[in-house]
Amino acid sequence: MVQAAARAGCAVTLVLKAPVRTGRLVDPLRALPDVTVLSPHAEGLVEGEAAMQPKQAAAVLARIDEAEPFDLIVVRGRRLAGKLSAGPLAGRMWTYLTDVPQSAGEFSGSAKGELRRIADASRVLLCQTEELRGFMESAVPATAGKSVLFPPVVVLPDGMTGREGGAPEGRALKLVYTGKFAPRWNTYEMASLPRLLAVRGVDAELHMVGDKIHDDPKDPGYSARMRSALESGEGVIWHGGHPRAEAMRLTAACDVGLSWRHPEMDASLELSTKVLECGTLGVPVVLNRTPMHERLFGADYPLFAAGESDVVDALTLIGKNPDVFTLAVERCRAAAAEFTLDAAAARLRVYLRQTFPESSEQVLAAARTAAAIGASASAHHPGAPADTLVHEVPAAAAPERVPEPAVRKLRVGVAGHDLKFFTRLLDYLKSRPDMEVRVDHWAALKVHDPERSQELVEWADVVVCEWCGPNALWYAAHKRPGQRLVVRLHRFELYAAWPRNLDIDAVDQVICVSPHYADLTREVTGWPADKVVVVPNWVDDLQLDRPKLAGAEHHLGMIGIAPSRKRLDLALDALEELRREDPRFTLFVKSKLPWEYWWIWDRPEERAHYEEVFRRIRRSPLLAGGVVFDSYGRDVSSWLRRIGFVLSTSDDESFHLAPAEGMASGAVPVLLGWPGADTIYDTRWIHQDASAMAASIAATVREGRWEAERALAREQVRGQYALDEVCRQWTDLLAGALVPAR
Repeated sequence: MVQAAARAGCAVTLVLKAPVRTGRLVDPLRALPDVTVLSPHAEGLVEGEAAMQPKQAAAVLARIDEAEPFDLIVVRGRRLAGKLSAGPLAGRMWTYLTDVPQSAGEFSGSAKGELRRIADASRVLLCQTEELRGFMESAVPATAGKSVLFPPVVVLPDGMTGREGGAPEGRALKLVYTGKFAPRWNTYEMASLPRLLAVRGVDAELHMVGDKIHDDPKDPGYSARMRSALESGEGVIWHGGHPRAEAMRLTAACDVGLSWRHPEMDASLELSTKVLECGTLGVPVVLNRTPMHERLFGADYPLFAAGESDVVDALTLIGKNPDVFTLAVERCRAAAAEFTLDAAAARLRVYLRQTFPESSEQVLAAARTAAAIGASASAHHPGAPADTLVHEVPAAAAPERVPEPAVRKLRVGVAGHDLKFFTRLLDYLKSRPDMEVRVDHWAALKVHDPERSQELVEWADVVVCEWCGPNALWYAAHKRPGQRLVVRLHRFELYAAWPRNLDIDAVDQVICVSPHYADLTREVTGWPADKVVVVPNWVDDLQLDRPKLAGAEHHLGMIGIAPSRKRLDLALDALEELRREDPRFTLFVKSKLPWEYWWIWDRPEERAHYEEVFRRIRRSPLLAGGVVFDSYGRDVSSWLRRIGFVLSTSDDESFHLAPAEGMASGAVPVLLGWPGADTIYDTRWIHQDASAMAASIAATVREGRWEAERALAREQVRGQYALDEVCRQWTDLLAGALVPAR
């Protein structure tokens, strides 16, 4: 992390968790430019020689931060992150999620609560794998929108280039395992491989590196048996414990790495760094077949193994077939190429740009992100190899300080009862160094604290009212002379009484999200045309851009099916036509159900519509097993990984964000021509009726055009509705309120 952050342009302070007992890890870091290694023990901030515990580390980090506040703090370790989430560093934390529950059964109420607090206090959550990110977003909704990928980073020791030569010929096949010896790691079973391969006519030797043998409470004799196998000499060469660099040199001298584990480990949401190290060294690896591994190495990778016989079969094949060996090497090298230090630095640059956006043309070539903290365990247990270090709290980073702008910060107030459509815009505005933002959050549509609202009036240069409701009426009546008032109007309010009662002369601009609704607003209200402008909805394209799951090209998706004007019935029409020819087509619906909205379910015509729809789903032979209802939630980005086509069958929409989100995820949008659809989406995605929708979907899949179509859709949405682009438009709109320095 320190190396990647420094390479990304940050000034990094690494705070050590424990006294330095060897310089093996920290000395190379001290030599890097813009990196400061700080030892609280050596500086007298911590007494004694014991490693800091989370409570103590949180206090020390807060004290260090007081002298010169950090812009971001990278922290690893759930207990420490929990302590920091309640302190002065909250809001600046970039939390690396590792020691978290990895199955629903492991999640207790207290664990969810703790992780929710950590997520709320974190600006960014770093997840090792896509699988972990998706699981966390589903289990802890507060993580959605903040979670980004930061996979393991593989850095070769200086001067090491990896394995040389092709397939082994004329000598024994050298197998290698490095790490701990434990039952679920199948290390005892590995020791039998030289003997089993000899039966198949393959001469092999197994090199095992490590000195930590686990005790197993369920099997008291395991430790003794494991040690006996290591010392048997029957094709097994035990090297004992070694520093990481030496362990990698031993690996590079072998032919095949072993990462074959018990099937219980297949559900792991983390990726083995050892596997990636082997790939970087050009040493192919035997490992379990899992969706994660298939995505990395390809479904036809020759060294997948489920059990001992599979391992022996794979090693026999590779030991006798040089071409298979070469293929395995190439796949491993290609997979590991995504996990280099340069790749990690590139990811961090993207996240830094998002978190510290440019202030204006004259300010911020690079935002100052001060160094992050962490009690990285640079001390190790005496006698333990370097690769067994417990890194509870790594460090983080940031670019250098820039001059303050010539004008004072623009004071932006945001007022509304429901900010769900404004969240990322709010995050963006708060992160700008040229803006100061305060929020007047109304308790309900018509409920607020007048004193707090008045304080915002007296403070703000510009007020943004999210929704043209009672909030807009109040601020229009109370705004100061010269203060700008911007109101964002949604479909919900257009035909209500609030716009008719709004003093439009007190409003500087009304924001609509589509040209069609801007025209309707002018027509319905009679407001001056130049006051009604279009700024589209934003799509967090970087969060949504995730790899699709297998079979996505046969999966249709709908997000939100209530009220009845969303027309789930028309989506069912299209699905029935598709399933007549191909039963693999499935409709996934992510939505609250209509009876969860009292104002919908109380209306007889709405209830009758949905009763008929659900009766049809139960009774139609073509729909049986073809409709899946998923719970409403913030984990849309993860859910969209399974979706290949996103449907929009509504009678009416002001924008309809779901197709745009689908496009950003790499799905193909399929729309009916509701009024204004052609002012938001390319007409190539708009169809006359449900039958035409079905025909287009079927042809796209049948003719092999799905990949090309979804690539075009992603390119279009990025150009028009990407979060960066919409934030730029909002910045331009609000910048009219900049005032001279006072």
